[in-house]
Amino acid sequence: MSHTLHVNGQQHTTDVDGAMPLLWFLRDTLELTGTKYGCGMGLCGSCVVHLDGAAVRSCLVTVGDADGKKVTTIEGLSEDGSHPLQIAWLRHNVPQCGYCQPGQLMTAADLLANNPSPSAAEIDAAMQANICRCGTYKRIRLAIADAASQIQGA
Repeated sequence: MSHTLHVNGQQHTTDVDGAMPLLWFLRDTLELTGTKYGCGMGLCGSCVVHLDGAAVRSCLVTVGDADGKKVTTIEGLSEDGSHPLQIAWLRHNVPQCGYCQPGQLMTAADLLANNPSPSAAEIDAAMQANICRCGTYKRIRLAIADAASQIQGA
């Protein structure tokens, strides 16, 4: 059975098994390696992408589940790194090892799309299921608040 996914604005039709995790389709078939494999159980947040605008763990979503839907990966957040979150991430020196950053950014983008002016507590609640081994949680919160301010001021 063929599946059609709209990934970062481009349509892709594939005959891969519909049970294949979306994560592996993105990484292995489309070679979009920004989305990371962390735990494979939806616990760490490294694999977060947007599916029809909502943040999902791509290790838990199958290609069949995504059939006919719009998928946005970290590569599709902005073409040139100009998304307010990406700018704020750099301004606040959030990345260290960088492994969790795509999932952190995609989760934060979902938060700001649904709550453009979150409080610190709302940021913490939205981000709590994303693990950062380097412990940059305070900088992540600052960067999200900064990006929210930039978006509000635009």
